[in-house]
Amino acid sequence: MTRESYTHGHHPSVVRSHSWRTVENSASYLADALVPGASVLDVGCGPGTITVDIAERVAPGRVVGMDSSIEIVEQAAGLAKERGLTNVEFLVGNAYALDFPNETFDVVHAHQVLQHVARPVDVLREMRRVRTAGGVVGARDVVYGGTIWYPENRGLDDWLRILLQVHYGNGGDPNAGRSLKAWALEAGYTDVAADASIWCFASDEDREWWGGNWSQRALYSQFAKDAVAGGFATARELQHISEAWLEYVTQPNAWYAMPHGEILARG
Repeated sequence: MTRESYTHGHHPSVVRSHSWRTVENSASYLADALVPGASVLDVGCGPGTITVDIAERVAPGRVVGMDSSIEIVEQAAGLAKERGLTNVEFLVGNAYALDFPNETFDVVHAHQVLQHVARPVDVLREMRRVRTAGGVVGARDVVYGGTIWYPENRGLDDWLRILLQVHYGNGGDPNAGRSLKAWALEAGYTDVAADASIWCFASDEDREWWGGNWSQRALYSQFAKDAVAGGFATARELQHISEAWLEYVTQPNAWYAMPHGEILARG
């Protein structure tokens, strides 16, 4: 059986990072499909910030957020309750075997999910199965190998090298964004529109948020545990990486960018 493990885990520093995400900053390519009355499945919804944003846009359409972690599903449900949303629900599920009949949802969405699965084509086939005939599947994933920053920082060089090793070691593909179109065509879609977008963290506030979270993730998240267990890094090296992220935070001229691939798949 192919090894498959979620690289980031659910340490509070990771969940904080994921809770920043909205349709505007993480799924704008899909926004035109999020019309009132549309039904939507959010696969691998995480803490649900994108999902509840979707629910507000498509109300009264039905929205379902699905994740493999019961703790994260409970957190997402709490967020929906705080927002007073009644058209969204959150479930624990398996992306390889979605517990819905054929052609259930107008929109099926996955953000930063396919990079973590060993069989992304199979997941895309399953997403296609539950999508209505006239509907769309949207997916967006990072290309970590294309991540760039300024000024040069040896600690961040080490971070990226180790992150790629850990991610591949966990059975995923940290450069999944560049393969989305190819995977979708292999999964049987006949109409695949591919594009790219970027996250950029350069302002004082953004650097403090992103670098501060990664300074903790480098030491305490599942990534850190897997890096040591897999022999990719020592605790001392991880400490050096954490310090490098804090250095990035304090440099007013620092700039960091992450490219993403994204697809809208039909047919």
